Amino acid sequence: MPKPLHSISWFTLIGACAALVHYVAAVSLEGLGWLNPASANFSAFLLAFPVSYFGHRHLSFSAQHQPHRLGLPRFMLVAVSSFILNQIMLLSLLHFTALPFSLVLAVVMLVVAVLTYMISKYWAFSHG
Repeated sequence: MPKPLHSISWFTLIGACAALVHYVAAVSLEGLGWLNPASANFSAFLLAFPVSYFGHRHLSFSAQHQPHRLGLPRFMLVAVSSFILNQIMLLSLLHFTALPFSLVLAVVMLVVAVLTYMISKYWAFSHG
């Protein structure tokens, strides 16, 4: 498989796993009434972050050989920025629509995932 397709395939698989962890945790925490939507989304982000970072580092972008001292801070900046966008979109849609948390979260996560891939590939795990 050509390298760009290999990277996209792994990114999709790892991203889907991390997204599943995030989604199930957030919907469960909010649905059970344990946390409000903002707190549930944040807690779920914290649970999904290690899945995402280590999966992408070792599989999606392994050919780029980025040391942790550069890759982790960059990836964390991308992830936190993406989460902030996720949280703003999520809370805005919940405030301005009557859509359920589970649907809004799914839509927001899909939109933010595309942006995260581009930034991760071309900056967080790039050479230099």
